[in-house]
Amino acid sequence: MTTEVTIQQDGRLLRLTFNRPEDNAVTDGMALAVSKALDSAHLNSDAVLISSIGPDFCTGRKRNADAPPPSPEAYERRAEYDSIFGCYQAIRNCKVPVIVAVEGRVMGFGAAITALADVSFASDTAQFNIPEIEHNVMPTMVMSALYDRINRNAVLYMAYTAAFIDAHEAQRLGFTSKVFPAQDFTTEVASFIEVLLSRPRPAILGLKEYTHHASRMDEAGAIDYARSLHSMVNTSAAMKKKAH
Repeated sequence: MTTEVTIQQDGRLLRLTFNRPEDNAVTDGMALAVSKALDSAHLNSDAVLISSIGPDFCTGRKRNADAPPPSPEAYERRAEYDSIFGCYQAIRNCKVPVIVAVEGRVMGFGAAITALADVSFASDTAQFNIPEIEHNVMPTMVMSALYDRINRNAVLYMAYTAAFIDAHEAQRLGFTSKVFPAQDFTTEVASFIEVLLSRPRPAILGLKEYTHHASRMDEAGAIDYARSLHSMVNTSAAMKKKAH
């Protein structure tokens, strides 16, 4: 297990923290560690918070320091990217909501997982970009996370230019749910988590389940799925308890 991601169980919240404060570039090993934690998060947690230590949330992907040179064969090289694609899928499939809280630079992989999160928050200091093309890399890994999250025109503009956008523009485009002033950021994120964790567990899981699956259904299927979940969740014992 890499030490560059800290994993902490905090009551019913699982905290995953990028711990490369010099840049928080996410290595393949870090992405794999996040995926494994997300796959089992529902066993002990009602939500996951992904954040970082240091001035930047994430400056993109970085190969493991001990990784061999990339294979010159395209077919063999495909597997080298599995940790990143797998991390994107783990966020989508996680049974509990994944919350991402970002400050500073949010680049490439960082922008992708912020958009993929179920709820995401940005400090007003945050800046987002998709920088790959500046390194002569086509950013299709990032695009695979954003294709159903962000407007096509906006994604292509960011991918072609590699230009940074500020937090408020990122919110407008759908990367993040809310933007908070830097001085209030930690308090506001904590406040939301407190509210979320006060909700009945069946509703927390049911909302994530529905939004994950319904978007890929036709109208009739989405309505029928909602009907079934509505019956199952709202008749559960936890939903009968009075809110305090």
